[in-house]
Amino acid sequence: MSETFRGRSFVVGFYLLIVAITGAVGAILGVVGPDDLTAVKLFGLVELQPTPLGLAVYGTVTVGLVLGVLLMLVVVVSKVADAESAGNRP
Repeated sequence: MSETFRGRSFVVGFYLLIVAITGAVGAILGVVGPDDLTAVKLFGLVELQPTPLGLAVYGTVTVGLVLGVLLMLVVVVSKVADAESAGNRP
């Protein structure tokens, strides 16, 4: 159990690190990026201006959501596989 907990903690920590780095890169791009950046739309709904905060939010939300959905799919598949292997034991 402790190995599983460490593995899950590592994956969640790595996920949070990637999302934080994405936000930092977005903020840096907003500070030092070209002056002619246009506004971006978050999922086609919310328009974010190309400011450091706007680009950090855009990067954090998009990457966090995409990776979060993939991570949740891995969790579901893992639980289904564990349940099937437990049911197939003699």
